[in-house]
This record gives sequence, structure tokens and C-alpha cells, in this order.
Amino acid sequence: MKTVGLIGVGRMGHGIAANLLKHGWPLVFLDHPGNQPTDDLVSAGARSVRQVAGIAAQCDTIILVVTGAPQVEAVLAAKGGLLETLRPGTAIIDCSTSLPETTKAMAEKVAEAGGSFLDAPMTRTPKEAAEGRLNLIVGGDAALLEAQRPILECFAENIIHAGETGSGHALKLLHNFVSLGFAAVLNEAAVATREAGVSLDVFCDVLAKGGGRSVALDRLAPAFTQGDTSSFNFTISNAAKDLGYYLEMTHALGLKPNAAEALAEAYGSRERAGQGERLVSEVFTL
Repeated sequence: MKTVGLIGVGRMGHGIAANLLKHGWPLVFLDHPGNQPTDDLVSAGARSVRQVAGIAAQCDTIILVVTGAPQVEAVLAAKGGLLETLRPGTAIIDCSTSLPETTKAMAEKVAEAGGSFLDAPMTRTPKEAAEGRLNLIVGGDAALLEAQRPILECFAENIIHAGETGSGHALKLLHNFVSLGFAAVLNEAAVATREAGVSLDVFCDVLAKGGGRSVALDRLAPAFTQGDTSSFNFTISNAAKDLGYYLEMTHALGLKPNAAEALAEAYGSRERAGQGERLVSEVFTL
């Protein structure tokens, strides 16, 4: 059985790691201050290493679950990065949210080092990561995806092949633009509902039975009606980052994304105000 490496045991990565272990895959992860607690993973048989080279030396497939494009570049191409010690035949699967152009450049470098590359960004939340029910949007060679599918199926409910390298990350940015746009509209409307003296329970019921029905409403309704923010466990800083990436991608395509610019400012202004680590589901109370 292949040994799987994991770099990024954060909110999403921890669930991925736990499900890989649950399905019997040997797992090595990078010890890092940004990790969630990992005692449970070690108890289940995972091994930690302190250097990226330790991952490269032991693993046949390496999954990246880091913050964004700069972190992906650092893990792969910086001094001491994976590319310096990558073994021929190693598959890199980037589950981060990144820029398509960065993805294409990194995939080329991995290929030059003798490895292969898939971009496989995730949708859904840490709850679904823990349950092994993430969605993966995969860019890259179809045959490579099929070879890696047994690993990916350990933590993903739906695996969609988007097309060539970079298309997974492009589609993830498109997805998050729409999803975060819905969330911003719903949060703003909920505040107006409250200030107008209208019942938030009735507000959510009317939307759910009409044109406002959406996954975003399902996740935000508990925050509006019960103060339960756990169903949309996504930070404002991540929202601002993803919308910034979306703007960069669309500007490079020669587009003028007016709605996205407004959304980026809506989240970015809160991040600049020191609210970046608050959740999107908390915007209603902010």
C-alpha cells in the first residue's frame, strides 16, 4: 500500500488525515505550528516529521492542504521544499485554494522533477472533512486521477474531473465567488430583516420556499435564528483571500468583475477592521 504524506493538518486537513487512517493508509504528516491537535492521529498510527524532506523521502502520494498560492509555492519550490528531494513517480495532490496560473507553473516544476500533479481543491466545510464527505474539483490528467482515486475516495463524497491542470482551481474560485456572494447577500438581508422588526424565522422560511433557497441559506439560517454559527465554519480572512484570487483570475482573463469587486470589499473591509478570524456566519452579529 502506498504511503500518503500530508502537509497542512488544519481545519480541513485534520479530517482528511483521520479518514485516510480510518481506511488503512499509512500516513506521514508535517509537524507545523498551524496544525490542529494531532495526538489522535498519532494514536491511530500516523507519523510526524519536522522537515518537508522527510515527507518526500517516505511518501508515494503527497497531499497539500495549505492556505493559498504563496504557501503552495513555498512548500514545493522554496529552499528545502519538496522539489529538492522529490522521488521520481511521486504524485502531488494540491487540495488548497490557489491561483490557476500558479498551479500550472508548479505542475510543470513537479513534472521536471519526475513527479505528477493534480489540483484537487475542496468544497464543503470541516464538518464534512471529518465525515469524509468533501467535494473535490480535480484538474489534471484523467488517468492520474483514476490512479489516485482510491486515496481521494477516503475523504471525498463527490469527485469531479474539471479538465486540464489548473481547471480545478479555476472552478473552485468560481464556486467560492458564488457561494460567498450568496452568504454576503443573506447576511445583509438578515440585518435589514432584524432592523425592520420582521421575524428571522419567517424570513428564512419565506426564502427557503422561494427564490432564496440555497445551501448558503441552509448553513446561515441557524446563525440567524438560533445564534449557531457552526454550520458555516469559514473565516472572513479566507473569504477575502478567495475573492482576491477570483479578481486576479478574472482580470487576467480580461473581464471586469463588478459584483466580485464589491464582494471583495465587503469581506476585505472586515478583515482590515481586525475581524478576519471571525466566521462568515458571524457577520450577521458584527
